[in-house]
Amino acid sequence: MSITLLFGVHAHQPVGNFPAVIDDAHVRSYGMFLRVMERYPEFRFSVHFSGWLLDVLFERFPDDMARLTAMTRRGQVEWFGSGDCEPVLAAIPHRDRVTQIATLSDKIERRFGKRPAGAWLTERVWESSVVPALAETGIRYVAVDDYHFLCAGEDGARLDSFYTTEEDGRCLDLFPISEAARYRLPFSPAAEAVAWLEDLARQGHRASIYFDDIEKFGIWPETYEWVFEKGWLTQFVEGVLASPLIRTDTFADYHAREKTRGIVYLPTTSYIEMNEWTLPAPRAAAYHALIDAEKAAGRFEAHKPFLRGGIWRNFMSRYPEANWMHKRMLDASQRLAMLPPEQYDAAMQEHLHRAQANDAYWHGLFGGLYLPHLRRAVWNNLLALEAALSAVAPAPTCEQLDLDHDGRLEIALRNSELQAFVRDDGDAALVEFSSLALAHNFGDTLRAYAEAYHAKIDQTKKTLAEQQTGEGIASAHDRVAFLHAILPADAAPDIRPRGIFLESVVPAGNAGGTLQALDSYHAGDQAGVWIATGEGWRIEKTYRLEGDTLSVVFRAESDGLPFLIETELNLALPSCDGYGGRYVLADGSIPGGFGEKLDLDRMQRITLDDSELHGALQIEARQPVRLKARPHRTVSQSEAGFEKIMQAVCVTLAWSPAYGFDQRITLRVIPAS
Repeated sequence: MSITLLFGVHAHQPVGNFPAVIDDAHVRSYGMFLRVMERYPEFRFSVHFSGWLLDVLFERFPDDMARLTAMTRRGQVEWFGSGDCEPVLAAIPHRDRVTQIATLSDKIERRFGKRPAGAWLTERVWESSVVPALAETGIRYVAVDDYHFLCAGEDGARLDSFYTTEEDGRCLDLFPISEAARYRLPFSPAAEAVAWLEDLARQGHRASIYFDDIEKFGIWPETYEWVFEKGWLTQFVEGVLASPLIRTDTFADYHAREKTRGIVYLPTTSYIEMNEWTLPAPRAAAYHALIDAEKAAGRFEAHKPFLRGGIWRNFMSRYPEANWMHKRMLDASQRLAMLPPEQYDAAMQEHLHRAQANDAYWHGLFGGLYLPHLRRAVWNNLLALEAALSAVAPAPTCEQLDLDHDGRLEIALRNSELQAFVRDDGDAALVEFSSLALAHNFGDTLRAYAEAYHAKIDQTKKTLAEQQTGEGIASAHDRVAFLHAILPADAAPDIRPRGIFLESVVPAGNAGGTLQALDSYHAGDQAGVWIATGEGWRIEKTYRLEGDTLSVVFRAESDGLPFLIETELNLALPSCDGYGGRYVLADGSIPGGFGEKLDLDRMQRITLDDSELHGALQIEARQPVRLKARPHRTVSQSEAGFEKIMQAVCVTLAWSPAYGFDQRITLRVIPAS
C-alpha cells in the first residue's frame, strides 16, 4: 500500500521588511528551492506566497518567477491563497477578509493562470468565524495543524486525510498538517525522513500532510549548508521519487478524488508553540514547566490535547501597544467602509490591507512586535489611509472615546497635519503623536516587558554541539544563541508605560530630591487640559495642536519652596540606533546620534533630524531646561538568538519652577525641504 505525500511550502516576508533581507531570503531559500524542484517535474507540491512578497519577487527576481510560472503551467505546482498582505483573518472584519482573500486570488490567477481552491491560514490561527469569508471567496479547503484536531478530541491515528467543518451553513474542508513531519523536514537526515514516510505507508496511512515555512529550507540557522550545500533537498526528493511506497500529489487532486473523513468542529487555537507565546511571562513559565514535567513523566503525547495555553488574540491583552495599533486599524477600516462609492479609492484599500499585515501585532520566537521597522510599516500605511480619508471625510477635531476598550478614555486631538491621543489613565501622556504629512507615529515605541525566555539569559551559553543530539541539525525552537552581549539587568521590565510627556516631580520639602511619578492627573473642564494636585502644589497640563506644532503648557503653583518637574518624551524615529539620526543644537552643532547619550544643562531648542524619516522633530522650551537623552532598548529573542533593539529616544526635560511659573514645550514636525 502506498502513501500520498502532500507537500506544501509557505513563503512570506513582512510588509516593510528591508530589501536586503528579502534579497537574502530569495538567494538563500526561495530561488534555491525552486531551482532544485524544477529538476523534478514528477515531484508535485503546493506553494503559498503572500501577495506583497509575490509583487516584490516579480519585480526583483523575474527569472525565478518565470520558472515558478512554468512549473505551475505544467501541473507540478498548486497555488494556495490567503489574505493578500498576510493578515490573521480572525483579527480583521469579515468585509476585509473577503477583500484580502479575493485580492490575492485575483493576483495568482492573473500571474499564473490558476485560481486557488486552497488557502494558507496565517500562523494557523483558527477561529470558526473565518469560514464564511473563505467559502464566499471560492476557497474549498485549508491546512491547519493536527494539534487543532487533537484538541477537538479526534484520534491522532486517523489524521491522515481531510475533514469537513461548517459555520453558519458554509462548509470548508480541513487538512491536518503533521507535527511529526514539521519537526523532521528538513532537520533529520533525508534517508531517515523517507524511511519514516515508508513506515507510515506500511501502517496503512492514506496521506502524510506537510505544509510549513519555506524559510526552513535555507534561512533558518545552519539550514542553507544542510539543505543545499550538503544536498538534503535533492536527496529527499530523489528518495521520495525512488520509493515504491510514496507518491506525491497536490492537495487539489487529492481533494478531488478522496472523500471527507467526516464532520469536525475545531476549537479556537494555533500551533502549540504559539499557544505558549501568547501567555504573560509568569503563566508562560508555569505552562512551560508543566510541559517539561509531562515530557519527563512520559505523558506529554497523551496529554498534549489538554495542555492548551492561550490563544492568538491574547497578544492584544498582553501588549497595549499591539492593542492600540489593532484598534486604530479597525477604526480606519470602519471609516473606509462608510465612504460613499464615489469617494472610494483603490489605493485606500491597499493601505488598509498593508496595515493589517500580521507580523507587527504579536511576538514569540517569530512575530515582529519588537521590530520597530515592522510596526512602522503598519503605521505608515494606516496614517496614509487616514490622510486620504481626512481629505474626503474628516474625523472630528476633538473627541472623547475608549478606542482600545481598556476602560480608560482617550482624548483625540486632530487637525489637517497632526493627530494626538491623550490617555486618561493618571499619566495624561500621549499614547500617539502622528504626522499625516510624514505618515509617521512618534509615539510608536514599546515598553520593556518581562518575557518568560529572559530566564535563559543567565544560563551558560550552550555551543551548537551541546544543543544537538545525533545526526541532523537543531530546530530554531531548540537553539539558544546570543546576537549581543546581554546581562539579566538589560532585560529589566519598565515600571511605567513609554508615553510622550510622562511627568515626575520632586515635591517641595523633599530633602532627598527624589523624583516621584506623577500619575494622578484628572481631566479638567476643557478638552486637552489635565490637572494634578498634591500637598501644597498644583500642576495644570494643557495640550494644543497648532498647524505643524503640538504645544504643551505646564502651569505650576506651589505655596512652598520651588520643586523640580521632569517630563519624559519617548520618541520613535526610523533611524534609532542607525546612521541617519542625529541631534542638532540651536547653533547648528551636532553633539551626537540617537544611539548615544546626551546631557545638556540649559537647553531651549534641539532638533532630532532623521534622514530616513525625510523630516525632523524640533523640541523647544519657553524657559531653559536640563535635557537628558538616552536610547531605550528592549531585549527579545528571535530564531537567530537574543538581541537588543532600540525602540525610541528617551528625552527627559527638567526645570524648577517658582510660584505661578509657566513652561511651554513644543514639538514641531518639519518635513524635509
